[in-house]
Amino acid sequence: MTRRTRLLLTVLLVVALPAAAKDKSGPSRPAIKGCTWEKLSDTALGLVAWVQRCDFGFRKIDFLFAAGSLAVRYSDGGGTPDPLVDVLDLLPGEAPEAGVKRLFAARTRKDIASRCVMVPYRDGKPPAGVKRFTFVPHAAFQKELDKKADPNEIPDPPCGDWGTAPDGVQYFETQPASGARKVLFVRVGQDEPLFDEKTLKLLPPR
Repeated sequence: MTRRTRLLLTVLLVVALPAAAKDKSGPSRPAIKGCTWEKLSDTALGLVAWVQRCDFGFRKIDFLFAAGSLAVRYSDGGGTPDPLVDVLDLLPGEAPEAGVKRLFAARTRKDIASRCVMVPYRDGKPPAGVKRFTFVPHAAFQKELDKKADPNEIPDPPCGDWGTAPDGVQYFETQPASGARKVLFVRVGQDEPLFDEKTLKLLPPR
């Protein structure tokens, strides 16, 4: 092998290492018993997600992309997938945070949306390059809710189905560094989800 050939192979190896490292990226936590992680990708929708395929004997669970969302399907649930991560389009030239406000307002009753404000979602630290937001009652509205609150009951979501959830975790997610012209609405729920909310990846425009 000539010196030039050895040098060329070394250069190729150095270039290939970052790609190989990326290929080995995976979910942020182990799968639960009865489940295995698998990577789903839909380039048309623009989302990559790690999800768990589960076989509990009496119930099988898998994920698929359906109607603009990452959805979960239960073998004993009638076959109708439940959307968990919605992929929502930004308008041309629209900043991600402005898009989140627009999308919330378009999906929420005007009298409710006008009494809610967007704030950073602060439950847990988001991954690098990710921003999370939710909508909560403004101060005067919150005072009204506090007066009516029953400590023995879980209240309805004060800002509608697309705002803060008293009995679970959900939020809008943006990934500005990705260059994607989309944002996510993520429904984590009450327990650790069977998809990896920490490694959702929006794909840049093709």
